[in-house]
Amino acid sequence: MSNRRGKAINVKVATSKVIKALESALVKKQNSKETYRVENEKYQKALAKWEKDVATLVKSGTKPNKIHVSQKSHWRESDGYEVTFTFDIDFDKVAQKPEQPESVHDYTLKAEIEEIENAIRILKMTDEETVSTSTYNSIARYL
Repeated sequence: MSNRRGKAINVKVATSKVIKALESALVKKQNSKETYRVENEKYQKALAKWEKDVATLVKSGTKPNKIHVSQKSHWRESDGYEVTFTFDIDFDKVAQKPEQPESVHDYTLKAEIEEIENAIRILKMTDEETVSTSTYNSIARYL
């Protein structure tokens, strides 16, 4: 490892501390999928309410300031038309749009959990008291 000046950082980290940190990271990764599911359900409900509020404002008689019509052609679907209406809406009358939770990708999460579990197994088998720099570099993204 090197810092901005190009000098190497030579730090010895105890293997037991790295194992403990990896075990903590593993628990967080395992819990993140369930947390995401719950947060996404809340987001979907809040988004539906927000969309309903916006639709109510649009239906209240506001005239569109722009209408765009385009022909829709897709090899899997029959041809049709798409009509887009653009409205100027006073969003002070609507609650703020909810923020979507950070996505959790099953494949990536599964691979990361597997890598952390493998690193923990290997580190538990070593007799070394400290972790080498190359080992630390390969697992640092999980800590």
